Amino acid sequence: MSRIEVNGLQHGVGHRPLLRADRLRIEERERIGIVGRNGAGKTTLLRILAGEIEPDEGHVTRRGTLGVIPQFKEDGQGSGGEITIRVVEAVMAEDPDLLFADEPTTHLDEAHTERLEERLRGVRGALVVISHDRVFLDRVCTQIWEVDGGEVRVYPGDYSAYERQKQLERRQHREKYEAYVEKRSALERAIRLKDQKAAGAMKPPSRLGSSEARMGKDYRGSTQAGIHQAKKALETRLSKLEKVDKPVEPPEVKLSVPMPPLAKNRVLLEVQDLEASAGERGLWSRVSFRLRFGEKAALLGPNGCGKTTLLRRILDGGAGVRLAPGVKPGYFSQTLELLDLECSVLDNVRETSVHGDGLARLVLARLLLRGDDVFKRTGDLSGGERVKTALAKLVLSEAHLLVLDEPTNYLDTPSLEALEGLLAGYPGTVLYVSHDRRFVERTAGRILEIRDGRLHSYDGGYGAYREQRDRGAAPQPAENDAAGELMQVELRLAEVLGRLSLPGTPDVEKLDAEFQELVKRRRALREAVKPI
Repeated sequence: MSRIEVNGLQHGVGHRPLLRADRLRIEERERIGIVGRNGAGKTTLLRILAGEIEPDEGHVTRRGTLGVIPQFKEDGQGSGGEITIRVVEAVMAEDPDLLFADEPTTHLDEAHTERLEERLRGVRGALVVISHDRVFLDRVCTQIWEVDGGEVRVYPGDYSAYERQKQLERRQHREKYEAYVEKRSALERAIRLKDQKAAGAMKPPSRLGSSEARMGKDYRGSTQAGIHQAKKALETRLSKLEKVDKPVEPPEVKLSVPMPPLAKNRVLLEVQDLEASAGERGLWSRVSFRLRFGEKAALLGPNGCGKTTLLRRILDGGAGVRLAPGVKPGYFSQTLELLDLECSVLDNVRETSVHGDGLARLVLARLLLRGDDVFKRTGDLSGGERVKTALAKLVLSEAHLLVLDEPTNYLDTPSLEALEGLLAGYPGTVLYVSHDRRFVERTAGRILEIRDGRLHSYDGGYGAYREQRDRGAAPQPAENDAAGELMQVELRLAEVLGRLSLPGTPDVEKLDAEFQELVKRRRALREAVKPI
């Protein structure tokens, strides 16, 4: 049974066409994810489907009760996450036949997002959701609708299936363009050869006399006419050749940062035995860790656990926080306080950039701020455009350590993917907070998690972190415990070495293997406890 049928949809904003779709269907228990750039018309489409906006043209037929979780959720007091939870619970309690949700994971931490995913998978009716959370779309959706260039295109499967299809389309487009360029070049080359042949056709061979040359003139003229006719046929083929536009490829960006003395492979930041509280409630204690040059670390934890507090403590310095000599941090806050709203995008970046305008514009283009966009007044930008301007400003500055508090907020999916690529090529050190699980998975080589008032460290990225956490494996010891572990390793080394020195010791191979592992671990721990 179709819950929604859309036919001949057209809608615009002012004189600008925004949406068009010949035919769309939403069946019972279908899970639709709407994706696209900011401003593409995703929210407008959802509101048309929900009956909140009448389209300029076309018909929308709905069957069943409706429930709507709006993008901007206003519901009394509390944190953003608490308000989101209350709004979602109130709408879902009505058990509608058609549930519409615009960014339902806004302000939710990982645990609450996963609970919402489970709830939405179990809803009785059909679901239409807008989200930039790609893991959420993978776990909830059975179909993806892409809004791009005014068109609504339907892709079966979850977001990962949509990504694979888009990659295939881009590859086919690239191959089709290369074939078009090759064919066009071949025709143009053949036309030039015909021109040359036609010009030479009227010249008599130098060995002929004047009377013989006059006798062959008619023959040469006939030959030239045939060449012109062949050339005209080639020109007709060229004019009828179907044009294929060149694929838009993201510009390659090669970044560098001025190296502080002795920075390579050394510790840039050391945090030891920090603690913090909010009023009478303790947030965390005995927080210790180290970051090396080039390391990318994500700071995770539930809402209210003190992640932003920890970032600010690091930036404020003081007891328990040490930076290597010459290291300069750069900070991205959720309030975007580093931007001058009266200046243009490019002037904001120039203010702290240690690179030329060429690389600055390349980085802005990589973040999808292209052409005249860089001359816009920053105060006139959308939230997502301001975020991208602030990130470009930091990446191009002389900072060796980027401290980023929720840099993925307000970014659409293409911008998130652009930022992932930019950070992958950034040679400095990055410590950031983000609730976007796919972003963390693709950018972080280390996870720091605040849980139960303590900081836990996991090497190997987000996948390794989830695997260890899900099977209950103990996280790696915090750096303030490294000295204690080093002592234990050295004691065990002495014991193993003593047993290996005794004649007739059983399991020599096993002991020797343990000895080698202990030596490697001792080396790592000695490096970890080495002062900056």
